[in-house]
Amino acid sequence: MTWLVASLISAAFMGLVSISDKVVIYRYAKTPLTLPLISGTCQVLFGIACVLVAGIPSQSSLTANASAISSGMFLGLAVMILMRVMYTKEVSRAIPVTQCAPIFSALLALPILGESISLIQWLGIMAAVIGSVFISLKIDPDISSILLDTSFYWLMLSAFCFGAAYVVGKVALEELPILYTHGLRTFTLGSTFLIFTSRSIAWNDTKSLIKKRSPAFLFVGINEFITAQFAIIILLWALSLGPASLVAAATSSRALFTLLFTLAITRLWNGALGEDTSTSSTLAKLFSTLLIVSGIFAIAI
Repeated sequence: MTWLVASLISAAFMGLVSISDKVVIYRYAKTPLTLPLISGTCQVLFGIACVLVAGIPSQSSLTANASAISSGMFLGLAVMILMRVMYTKEVSRAIPVTQCAPIFSALLALPILGESISLIQWLGIMAAVIGSVFISLKIDPDISSILLDTSFYWLMLSAFCFGAAYVVGKVALEELPILYTHGLRTFTLGSTFLIFTSRSIAWNDTKSLIKKRSPAFLFVGINEFITAQFAIIILLWALSLGPASLVAAATSSRALFTLLFTLAITRLWNGALGEDTSTSSTLAKLFSTLLIVSGIFAIAI
């Protein structure tokens, strides 16, 4: 399996993760902290299990271990921000903006990994940014103008954290085994979640879901222990095989997979995701998503 095929498989499964998260956030969770709290607990346990199974490498530098931990921290921050935005925004609008991560991966790879950016790649960066801006535009009827949704800035911060996670993760994989790296990243990701969500309001909502035997735990369980873990391990495999900037570019297709899954689910299960399914909204999302994905793939040329 090549790094490109692995990246696309990872992107497709991460699209499923996004849809599952949105179902829990939209239909079951009463606070934006509930899902990260449950997910964080699962990730910490899974991370510990991975490290125990993989074992600590006999020869591993402090830099490599710190890189794996930093990658997990950046990933945790990125997902925390994304989940917070998805609590009030459509998943098909939020995910495409975060897929600008390869822009930041390319910029960070310049000094850290020694990768360069060509003219076509810079044009791709511009196309991706334009697509991200377009999908975040909203019309304010009160002042008759077009504004940039404030969530755009948070999502771009999330994209930066995703991009940084790719680059420092690549640094770790140059020395550490995939499973051990995954364990450190996952444990740190979960710990980051718990730091931000260990509040009474989140715990009370979680206890309420437990008492109700909510289906939310089925979604979270499948997501955290199967779908997300498979997607992340395949992504790490892709990073171990190919350049960080190219892998990040290929995984940006997650935005397209998410949009396609969203359209399919809303047709079968109307109201499941709280999506605007009007023709104009769908076409706008599709155009913006394709523009972002096209720009990101230009970065990979």
